Amino acid sequence: MTDDVPELRASDADRERVAEVLRDAVAEGRLDMEEFEERLDATYKARTYGELAPLTRDLPVGAVAVPKVDMVKKSEVPDGSWADRIVGGEGSSTGGVAVMSGFQRKGRWTVPRRFNCFAFWGGGEIDLREANFADREVVINCIAIMGGMQVTVPPGVEVVVRGLGIMGGFDHREEGVPGDPGAPRVIVTGFAFWGGVGVERKRTREQRQEFREERRREKLARREQQRELRASIRDEQYEAHHEMLEEHRDMWRHAHGDRRERGRRSRERDED
Repeated sequence: MTDDVPELRASDADRERVAEVLRDAVAEGRLDMEEFEERLDATYKARTYGELAPLTRDLPVGAVAVPKVDMVKKSEVPDGSWADRIVGGEGSSTGGVAVMSGFQRKGRWTVPRRFNCFAFWGGGEIDLREANFADREVVINCIAIMGGMQVTVPPGVEVVVRGLGIMGGFDHREEGVPGDPGAPRVIVTGFAFWGGVGVERKRTREQRQEFREERRREKLARREQQRELRASIRDEQYEAHHEMLEEHRDMWRHAHGDRRERGRRSRERDED
């Protein structure tokens, strides 16, 4: 199994399989309600197989176990929407200049194989979140002299930073994050003197709204499942308690019935 396989994205079906295992475990008494709620919450928050696997590791999961991650191959993961965004050809803009001013490249535009930008006492914003790409690997070359650049990439894109800073710097925080299969690779390079080049990874506004709505739906579904489970457990406990009371009543009736019968026979003997 390769080291990056546990980082593959889990599907809604995978999360539901784990939730089913946890529901069976609490019904069988293997988990108490506090453990169940903690694990169920972690299940619906999980994004990868690596996050799901520990949640059922100590349970007899049987046929509904999370699919073995060592059987999943990267080549089987579809490219998703990235294939539509690698359009080839030339970029719609090859560069930007800001001298005591600013420039922006954002929205729907095509990033060329090499985008050159320069800022002197100014700044530039290069937003790739809704952009198409001329190739699977593009270079953003930034020269910032007493100015700054901000490069914004969408989730799923691999970022490599190779710039040189003198009394300035390049932001390396987004390096080392593996890209999605089929996603482009963005190389940020250049030179900064008394300036800086920032790199950040952000969703679009629509993606953020969709993500919040998805989390809201998951939270509501989780609450409903927990409510139904509690109601089911309360019903089972009530039935068990009711059966126990009936057994005690039967035992009492039997014991007192025998006592009455013995008293009746004793009175009949006395009368004789």
